[in-house]
Amino acid sequence: MATLLMVESWVQSTGLALPPLLRELGHDYILFTRDPGLYPDVDGERHPVVRDADEVIVVDTNDRASMTAAVIGIVCRRRIDGVLTTCDYYLDAVAELGRMLGLAGASPDIMRRAVRKDAVRTVLARAGLPGPRFAVAATWDDALARATELGFPLVAKPVDLNSGTSVHLVDGEAALKDAFHEVTGVERNTRDQPLARRLLLEEVLQGPEVSVEAVTVAGQTTILGITGKSVTPSFVEAGHVFPAPLPPAVAAAVTEHVRAALAAIGYSHGLSHTELRLTPSGPRIVEINPRQGGGYVFDLVRTVTGVNPLALLVDLALGRTPALDPHPTGTAAVAFVLSPVDGVVTGVDGRDELDANPSIARWQLDVPGAVRRPRDNNDRVGHVLAVDPSGDRAGEFAATAVGSLRLRLADGAEVAPASI
Repeated sequence: MATLLMVESWVQSTGLALPPLLRELGHDYILFTRDPGLYPDVDGERHPVVRDADEVIVVDTNDRASMTAAVIGIVCRRRIDGVLTTCDYYLDAVAELGRMLGLAGASPDIMRRAVRKDAVRTVLARAGLPGPRFAVAATWDDALARATELGFPLVAKPVDLNSGTSVHLVDGEAALKDAFHEVTGVERNTRDQPLARRLLLEEVLQGPEVSVEAVTVAGQTTILGITGKSVTPSFVEAGHVFPAPLPPAVAAAVTEHVRAALAAIGYSHGLSHTELRLTPSGPRIVEINPRQGGGYVFDLVRTVTGVNPLALLVDLALGRTPALDPHPTGTAAVAFVLSPVDGVVTGVDGRDELDANPSIARWQLDVPGAVRRPRDNNDRVGHVLAVDPSGDRAGEFAATAVGSLRLRLADGAEVAPASI
């Protein structure tokens, strides 16, 4: 049995799945959190992140000195075998603590680079990897000048947020101004960390979107598979299917491009979830995420290949070389329930049909409550996870199931979820 240090966590998805997995694997963990209240009760019970922790230590997780002092206090009385997190905003902190303790982990310098979208763009361009033209702006004058040089339409996004937050397609000066003030007007992220408040402008990449799920050990990258992604015009992820139905030559080009990109940023240890567009000129990086895929992608990979990315996360934190022998069988897909309107959902019709559907492995609806048209990935109302054990119809099954639901609104209206 090992003891791990968990530095915060996401609340949903991986945050719900990792704590019980650690217990199942026979490990203890100590939770560092600045506020246990960040993790609300689930179905009347304490959130798994807090519930399953062997110890909960309240410490300012945004302050390296405070965490260092807390770690020193721990190692005086018990061993720490690994450090991990599922939350993007603490990946660099985990790397620093791991290095301080002499444990396995990514280089702190490389991790700090990998979580900054502008830094990744710069490194990939210098390495000669083809990608969109881009620019970074800290002032409105710079934003307008750079956008004029690049030409509209453009994708505008913050350099250091996630979950599709504040990502906009801007088609002119007015939309650019709105995006600029939204990005630069927010001083801190949801974990109260200061933001760079810089706007990243990129040429629009045309073509379907996929993501590559991979694990890198000692600089060698193993591809777990490629996920097909359904994305709305506002860049909200509406669904995923694994594996993506790609011709072998396209899949090979995608994986080669990702390996080259990870090598270019110096990524040598950890999971990665790299998003790409399949453009007419070939695969192009959208973003590199130096962690497991969110949005239940890790569940799809586990279901189809038998390899659990969260178990790999634990192995990597403990300095173990993971056993990797993925054998994809069938397909798995998740479709998200998105509201087509702003309002208050009082109920959902169609739940019984989900329970009776043999292709639906799991579903969740986070209503009743207020909903809005999706602006980012946090605006999902729920999800449906479908499996086709021996075929390629899981995506169809998931989308059809979501489409059969009806959201009942407080104003008396009844609407279907936004189509995928």
